[in-house]
Amino acid sequence: MQCPDFGAREAFLNTNKGDKMTEEIKRYETEIEGKKLIVETGKMGKQASAAVTVQIGETVVMVTAMISKNARDIDFFPLMVDYEERFFAAGRIKGPRFTKREGRPSNEAVLIGRMIDRGLRPLFPQSMRNEIQVIILPLALDHENRPDIVGMIGACIALHMSEIPFDGPIGGVRLGMSGGFPIINPTIEEMELSDLQLVVMGDGERISMVECEAKELADEDMVKAFDAALEVLGPLAKFIDDIRKDIGKPKLTDDQITMKGGLDEADNAIVEEMKAAAMPHLDKFLFNTPKGSKGERKKILKGLEEQLIEQFTPRFVEEKGDEEAAKKHVKNLLGSFFFDFIESEVTRAILEKDLRVDGRKLDQIRTLKSEVGLLPRIHGSGLFDRGETQILSIVTLGAPFDVQSIETMESDSIKNYFHHYNFLPYSVGEVKFLRGASRRDIGHGTLAEKALVPMLPELEDFPYTIRVVSETMSSNGSSSMGATCGSTLSLMDAGVPIKKPVGGIAMGIASSGDKWKIITDIQDLEDGPGGMDFKFTGTRDGITAVQMDTKTRGLSKEIIHATFPQMRKALNEIIDSIEAAIPEPRKELSPHAPRIISFKIDPEKIGDVIGPGGKGIRKLTDEFDVKIDINDDGLVMITTTNAEHGEAVEKKIREIVREIEVGEVFEEALVVKIMPFGAFVNLTPGKDGMLHVSEIEWGHVKEVTDRVNEGDKLKVKVIKMERGKIDVSMKALLPKPEGYVEPPKRPRRDDRRGGDRRSNDRRGGSRDRYDRRDRKPRDDSRKEDNQNRDGFAGERKDERLEQIEKRKEEKKKELPPDEQQKEEEASSPEKTEPQES
Repeated sequence: MQCPDFGAREAFLNTNKGDKMTEEIKRYETEIEGKKLIVETGKMGKQASAAVTVQIGETVVMVTAMISKNARDIDFFPLMVDYEERFFAAGRIKGPRFTKREGRPSNEAVLIGRMIDRGLRPLFPQSMRNEIQVIILPLALDHENRPDIVGMIGACIALHMSEIPFDGPIGGVRLGMSGGFPIINPTIEEMELSDLQLVVMGDGERISMVECEAKELADEDMVKAFDAALEVLGPLAKFIDDIRKDIGKPKLTDDQITMKGGLDEADNAIVEEMKAAAMPHLDKFLFNTPKGSKGERKKILKGLEEQLIEQFTPRFVEEKGDEEAAKKHVKNLLGSFFFDFIESEVTRAILEKDLRVDGRKLDQIRTLKSEVGLLPRIHGSGLFDRGETQILSIVTLGAPFDVQSIETMESDSIKNYFHHYNFLPYSVGEVKFLRGASRRDIGHGTLAEKALVPMLPELEDFPYTIRVVSETMSSNGSSSMGATCGSTLSLMDAGVPIKKPVGGIAMGIASSGDKWKIITDIQDLEDGPGGMDFKFTGTRDGITAVQMDTKTRGLSKEIIHATFPQMRKALNEIIDSIEAAIPEPRKELSPHAPRIISFKIDPEKIGDVIGPGGKGIRKLTDEFDVKIDINDDGLVMITTTNAEHGEAVEKKIREIVREIEVGEVFEEALVVKIMPFGAFVNLTPGKDGMLHVSEIEWGHVKEVTDRVNEGDKLKVKVIKMERGKIDVSMKALLPKPEGYVEPPKRPRRDDRRGGDRRSNDRRGGSRDRYDRRDRKPRDDSRKEDNQNRDGFAGERKDERLEQIEKRKEEKKKELPPDEQQKEEEASSPEKTEPQES
């Protein structure tokens, strides 16, 4: 990466008609693996705390950062990171005819905003209560460089150069991998060919956020990818820091913003006394015996709180006026520190004594339990328990037309597998309003979805649309990983032939200063300050998805490397539990699931199946009550609840697209039309053959209807195929009579189109012919002067006639097969009349 060129370009804008006030525009450039990164500030968004535009290729994103003047009375740090899709950036107009304005964020926009939020959040003072808002606005897309990474870098720059308290610098990078080699910030096309999509935020020394999907990548390759990402982040963070050194604003100090609590000096002294008073009782309340459940721990901690309230209330009775007021004041003081204090003591016990509140070892998973087939009639179900975290996952199999259509700023697509995650209040023992899927619900659902995608069967092998819904029945630590395990159980129970079972595990860390220890399967009190939530999904052979966020400044390379072997041990144990419940996918689908018959046809034949205006496919769906989907590559999918109907439709479609060959025999060719010279018989849907009267039997047949009538089913053999015309014969399947002598072929007659119209003698007549022969030669003197009546020279007239004949032939080809056959018969002297024997 190159160092920034701060002298690349500087410009000044004069405003207010010659007013001396100026706005300085700054531009900075660097390179990331050969791609130019351009940062510009001072041109747009001039009232924001900080505003920058960032460009890679021709993708341009504007990012603003703002801090509110007033604080909110809440118990969490209020950060909002919003990724705003704008379809104009991609040169597109939004879909439905009645809704053209961008509405609520798409799932893609929610996931991008949430991803960037997770990387930024740990770098703010967590006790700050002023609202922070980062808005990421794509302005132009080149459909090669994705805007999420461009916006991520812009957010890091805007916050670092602003007055907002932020412990930067950090940057962001996407890393792909092909053949074991890393690809830095791959293009959209390169991502499609990559075995890995790893998005990382950090400063080169530490990582604060990970979002990853992989195609069963080996653990050692994943470790290499993290190392490669750290190498890129270091120079990028330096570039961002150099921008701040040039134009950064002074950061706000603690006395200029509102911090949590706002306790005065006297109250802070009381808080320290309360902590000292609680310390001797912690072993009794937390570590004397294993506390297996979240409820037990809450009850015990409540007892410790009551003990402290009783101890400190008398000290404030006189000051507050009565005992109730004094008790309320003590409760407020406890609320300002108690839970964080307990979490820090749990961390200390892990670091100093390897002691966990439920008595587990640091690398031990809580009790596992896996079940399948819990509910009647539904297509597949699985229940996964890990300690107090319990997930019920349910599979619904649908037809190909049940796919989900996705419209985003960048592209339109469809999904035939999707996972929805629900987290209702009862799962954590609370009462709340239900307001639909939250950002967290969308994120957790997508993570479990990514985990299973690499293991799903190919569409040709299993053409169903698959929906999995995971209901969180109880939660105490990593319900998203429980949803991954529940998804695997329910898919296998439904008979979806996934390639391998996929498990999921959340790894944590207890840290204080330079001390740290990795812990397996974290739960409530173990996810405190200095912790992390490092989630892995995969099979026994590799990783399929990773997600990480932390409450620390970030994870070092050493911590990342140490996490993998402990994670692998736990992940394999979870897969053992899944396979104990159901070793492999069921061989048969639920009797209540739809049946799909799939097969491939020649893409050139798709039009034959659909028919003119869709008439052919509509006839099949209406007659047999099925649904038919045909992909552009020729994949036909028939969905039905009646197996016999599905097989009948498959047979008919195969007949439509089959290639007829000379010598082929049709047992039941239906007579669809009688002509004087023979009959048309239907061989396959849309394809008729001509049964000439001379091919009905050995011997003379005077009238076609003496042997064949419309509606008869005949056994015929294909004897000739020429220019799309098919001739068939019945007599070719009959033994030739003994002594049979083939009659001589009748000479071709030259008066086929003659005849006296008055006498209706279509076979010809002599009157017109001989009259014309007796006429005098035509006077061609005018031809020499005028060339010809068409105004073309003689040699050009021949050329024009050839063109006309060519257009006639093309017109014939546009006719239906039976009409083409009639046209051919009308111009074929050999078959317009029966031969005499």
